[in-house]
Amino acid sequence: MPQLIPYFFFNQILITFVVLFSVVYILSKYILPISLFTQVIRTYITKLSNKN
Repeated sequence: MPQLIPYFFFNQILITFVVLFSVVYILSKYILPISLFTQVIRTYITKLSNKN
């Protein structure tokens, strides 16, 4: 049924954008702040240890 091909591609594109948005949201909300916090703590510890 060729009339369904545009809907199939629209469905693929929609799902792709939803998945992409979800991954970006989860990364920015949960994973990246933890990584940033760890990096800041490491930098702070190294600066403290270099003062001696």
